[in-house]
Amino acid sequence: MLSGIQHFCFCPRQWGLIHIEQQWEDNTRTFGGTVMHEKADDPFFTESRGTLIVSRSMPLVSHQLKLKGIADVVEFHKQEDEVDHGIILKGRQGKWRIEPVEYKYGQPKENNSDLVQLCAQAICLEEMFKISIHKGSIYYGKIRHRVEVIIDTTLREEVKNLVETMYHYYTKEKTPLGKYEPRCKNCSLYNLCVPNLSDKVKSLKKYIDTAIKC
Repeated sequence: MLSGIQHFCFCPRQWGLIHIEQQWEDNTRTFGGTVMHEKADDPFFTESRGTLIVSRSMPLVSHQLKLKGIADVVEFHKQEDEVDHGIILKGRQGKWRIEPVEYKYGQPKENNSDLVQLCAQAICLEEMFKISIHKGSIYYGKIRHRVEVIIDTTLREEVKNLVETMYHYYTKEKTPLGKYEPRCKNCSLYNLCVPNLSDKVKSLKKYIDTAIKC
């Protein structure tokens, strides 16, 4: 799933609990995010405003990444320059540039978890429409502002590496161990994850490995 790459980048153990063990619990943050996505996700809604077409809940797939999912919003911007790269839409004149828009409940994060999810969506759209996408946007509900994201080579490589590592764990059906951090207390899966216990498991494994070598 496309959303899985955001979970994996933020916390591999969180990803494993959700996507391998099928466990989930809501808290105020995740519930707020669900409500925001319900407002954005209307598969029967397409809005047209002259040079802008907004499509919601568009199904996405990438055979290259072996990912599929749903885009919150995909915007089609009409290009003023006909020579510019874009796609031709049935029943519409000119060429149109594609830009994915992801909706998040909170605010910009210190890590790249939101950025890699948006980049993965862009890669899906590129594969589906046979075009190049250079930027997208993330709307953060807490600051009520859109943040532009440049889809560059560095971000694309990070997505590729994350997907490869995800599939390594997924094929082995192995949930990564966790490491306690202050942010863990804000996670809705804190009681299921028990990150402090994961640290003890690592210490025990290291002790056993050392004892065997001796």
